[in-house]
Amino acid sequence: MSAPERIPPRSVTTPDLLTEGELTVRGGIREASNAALLCSVSLAGREASCVYKPVAGERPLWDFPDGTLAQREVAAYAVSEATGWDLVPPTVLRDGPYGEGMCQLWIDLEPGAELLALVDREEPQPGWKAVGLADVGEGRTALLVHADDERLRRLAVLDAVINNADRKGGHLLPAAGGRLYGIDHGVTFNVENKLRTLLWGWAGEPLTGEAIDVLKGLRAALEPAGTLTATLTPLITAAELDATRARVDALLASGVHPEPTGEWPAIPWPPV
Repeated sequence: MSAPERIPPRSVTTPDLLTEGELTVRGGIREASNAALLCSVSLAGREASCVYKPVAGERPLWDFPDGTLAQREVAAYAVSEATGWDLVPPTVLRDGPYGEGMCQLWIDLEPGAELLALVDREEPQPGWKAVGLADVGEGRTALLVHADDERLRRLAVLDAVINNADRKGGHLLPAAGGRLYGIDHGVTFNVENKLRTLLWGWAGEPLTGEAIDVLKGLRAALEPAGTLTATLTPLITAAELDATRARVDALLASGVHPEPTGEWPAIPWPPV
């Protein structure tokens, strides 16, 4: 009798793990404005930490439809993946202990070069970009600056595409291997221009050649039969998808990083 065929163990990808793995709640993240739970997820011998944000824990917002923040987080990840820049941790929509929600891979911080600073100067030093003056109390102001960093510049382009209304300093996660991730993308893809960010240092400056190429690739993927359109259609509305195409078109037409319009607060509050 021949020996039974040995079936190799399943290779579990990170999206598989997040989507199909057993989700166990370990605790809450108190700093989050909506319900955010630290969990472990396990599948076929692989385990990781993740953040689970159930739709049921989302607070209503006046300018975004109720119960849509989790889908917007997943949509932001999809656009990040389409750029090839890998700026958003793997993020999926799945059922969990408290119903459907967003599940995102936990990123361990690895301290590195400083990305944001307040300086007692009128102009930024080399290697830094000015954001604006900040009130530091007792009638004093300081110049808020961010690093002139290629990773941040890519993130600024992504934020312009997804219309990120809340790019705070605490949403920037330096990770192992010199990686940088952005998180908390629940208030994105609005039809109206709501870009609020700490990454205004390149406002009005020409986009890099790399960014132009990425935007052209995004525009092709956003065609009606494009791969990105197929991914985003269940996650955001048709009007929001059209607005995303229009933002990519505007960036390509202008060839520069967007500038604050004055119609909406340019910097989120609190900024960190």
